[in-house]
Amino acid sequence: MKAFLPERARVRHEIGATVRLALPLILAQLAAVGSNVIDAVLSGHVGAHVLGAVAVGASIWSLAIVSGIGMMMAVPPSVAQLDGAGRRGEVGAVFRQALWLALGMGALLWFAVRHAGPLIDLIGVTPSLRNDVLRFLFAISWGAPALTCYFALRGLSEGLSLTRPSMYFSFGGLLLLIPLGYVMMFGKLGIPPQGAHGCGIATATALWLEMLGFLVYVLKHRNYRGLNLFEHFERPDWRRIGALLHVGAPMAVTLLAEGGLFVATALVISTLGEDVIASHQVALNVATLFFMVPLGLAMAITVRVGNAVGRGDARGVRYAGFCGIGLTLVTQMVSAAAMLVLPHLIATLYTRDAKVIALAAQLIVLAGLFQFSDGIQVASNGALRGLKDTRVPMAITLFAYWCVGMPAGWWLAFHRGMGARGMWMGLIAGLSVAAVMLFVRFWRSAWRERWRAHQPVPEEALAQA
Repeated sequence: MKAFLPERARVRHEIGATVRLALPLILAQLAAVGSNVIDAVLSGHVGAHVLGAVAVGASIWSLAIVSGIGMMMAVPPSVAQLDGAGRRGEVGAVFRQALWLALGMGALLWFAVRHAGPLIDLIGVTPSLRNDVLRFLFAISWGAPALTCYFALRGLSEGLSLTRPSMYFSFGGLLLLIPLGYVMMFGKLGIPPQGAHGCGIATATALWLEMLGFLVYVLKHRNYRGLNLFEHFERPDWRRIGALLHVGAPMAVTLLAEGGLFVATALVISTLGEDVIASHQVALNVATLFFMVPLGLAMAITVRVGNAVGRGDARGVRYAGFCGIGLTLVTQMVSAAAMLVLPHLIATLYTRDAKVIALAAQLIVLAGLFQFSDGIQVASNGALRGLKDTRVPMAITLFAYWCVGMPAGWWLAFHRGMGARGMWMGLIAGLSVAAVMLFVRFWRSAWRERWRAHQPVPEEALAQA
């Protein structure tokens, strides 16, 4: 019936559906950022040494997080397309193979994080911190399988347009982390103080409890009945896992390319002095908080587009994608206005150092300038994920960030003497190129209906393959 709604009614319907899906996802992402804040606050109260060790370890752990999340991002569009096609009976089989993939990815990340010594040496971490950074990573590595399985469960739920559980369990994990971190880091209840190592233990424990809570919820709640999620547990089906990898691996590379750009920018800026580093951290934290809104919207756009693909609804794909991108631009107008009009006020919420406030305010203005580019690129990428179109977006992201953004930032920072402002102008250039190219990619795919090549393969065809 939605296909026959008048244009305005169809737009209103699409915007309403996207907002309802996105709000819990935005709050879930904010909760994820909140866990980093809790780790930093608790570490800072233990001492500067512990704070430094946790900060370095968390930066390395973040690379594992984006790799795991990126790989499991194959689940929401796969489930959404099956749900849209009325093929819910096939969701259980896909989900079980996603769990095999999650366990394999979790084991790989566990191993990689525990052997991060060469990366720590490459970064040039202060020798006095090295041992505590490694102890933090050894402890937190045990949470890697829980992290990947949790995002498999999230992908299942979000693909079915059930986004509130993601919010519930993200905030649940956040609430668990506070007492766990306090007990382990400060040494309470008869446990000796563990410092950075205790922070890693607390985070890994919270991840396992969060994942197990989500699993029990999925097993018990009526919304998941009839999917036969655990009716039986077959051995790994490499054909299905390969299909998930085909979609998920490019997403992991895309997230690593974007996350790596910001990590590399921070490392470059770290050579410019303590005040500059502090101002960069303030501005980056502000930009990250505001980014959670378009990121949540992008996740909702993925589901809406995936549903339309499953129905074979070409108009629905265009409505879902373009309404979602338009909605993202509205939210970015608000964030851009706040950053451009109130940069000094925002900076004073983080520090009282006048020099840091002045430098941070300049960077916050630059962050305000890339709000539209950042919103368009993440929303367009979300729409393309709904089409299971991930390889070309991966190439676009690598080109925009590492062939345009980083070289431009380096040149402006050091050859033009602009320092941190030059690196942030490089970010603007990279994000702008990504925004234009990804939006054009979705525009062409939506109108030329390339997405039909990415529709789910019927069971009969799989049986004959």
